[in-house]
Amino acid sequence: MNIIHIIRKELLTELRDFKTFIFMIAFPIVLMLILGSALTNAFSSDYEMDSLSLMYTDHTSEEQLSASWSGFMDALEQEGVAITLATKEIDGQKLMQEDQHTAYAELTNDGILYFGNPTNSIENNIVQGMLTSFVDQYNLFSAVGKSDPAALEQIIEAKYAYGSFIQEASLIPDKQPSSIDYYAITMSTMIALYSALSASYLIRGEVSRRTYIRLYASPVSKKAIFTGKILSSTWINFLCVAVVVLFSKYVFQADWGSSYTAVFGLLFTEVLLAVSLGLACSYLFKDGASHAILVIIIQIASFVGGAYAPIHTENGLLSYIVHFSPIYWSNQALMQVIFAGNAAAVIPVIALNVGISALLLVFSAAFMHKTGGE
Repeated sequence: MNIIHIIRKELLTELRDFKTFIFMIAFPIVLMLILGSALTNAFSSDYEMDSLSLMYTDHTSEEQLSASWSGFMDALEQEGVAITLATKEIDGQKLMQEDQHTAYAELTNDGILYFGNPTNSIENNIVQGMLTSFVDQYNLFSAVGKSDPAALEQIIEAKYAYGSFIQEASLIPDKQPSSIDYYAITMSTMIALYSALSASYLIRGEVSRRTYIRLYASPVSKKAIFTGKILSSTWINFLCVAVVVLFSKYVFQADWGSSYTAVFGLLFTEVLLAVSLGLACSYLFKDGASHAILVIIIQIASFVGGAYAPIHTENGLLSYIVHFSPIYWSNQALMQVIFAGNAAAVIPVIALNVGISALLLVFSAAFMHKTGGE
């Protein structure tokens, strides 16, 4: 019963603090609107590609290579690639550099000299990939033809008999996050971590106001005080996060999928983790140092976690650092839930959040018991 009274008292106190309450709601919504509107094109999957054009010069003296190349050029033309044969009077490299062609190639007995247009990187990569595929297949056919001509025909027939060995599929085809979808997720996980700031004053606030002596002199155990404050801070901060989620869904039309239990369950445990972190820091660092350190931690976690912009972690040091950010692992799990229909993806993250929270709360409880809350 004492715990319920403490929770009620803390909730009423927090709700009277309109500045913090408005900050927790308005700050992520404003950032969501600004970043989601400014970076719309960065999340668009539509790309209008210019027509592909390839100019080439044939310097080869091998009839088989020349015939294969001619057939390859005919196939490219059927796919819409503009093919131009350069004459002696035409400088193909110069025309390519003047942006009149996507690429220029010189066919020789030793291979293909390729010159791509750097101003059109996507088109350039497409043409280069086509030529690379041609070279690989020609080398294969040439090698087999020299060692076992009888097997060459079988290889050519098999090439067209089985199609692609790789079949691409998606649980929810063509479903990708828009800029608003992305920042609705990242701003919600980021503001959940901001719960650590208010949690750092749960006990220290009583000490600074000199009310902890009266509080501990009351017929309420320290365990009840500790539990009530943790639960009240977690619920009030989770309420702010829930408001942000619902606002983004019904006002900005952000896509939160259909597994709301998984989404809100993960966000609740992240808030619990943030509250536990804030409380532990309040015991580790005195006065205003804990607040400053928490701000630094939150900003670093937000940046490496992809709150402000998507983070690519293929390699390098950043690929290891990001995994220490609660925002990163929460974002990844929510993306799986919303855009891949994989609700089970939140289970490891929820377990991780709860596990870390338990360790931090045990530390805080032991420190509170030892020092009497000071």
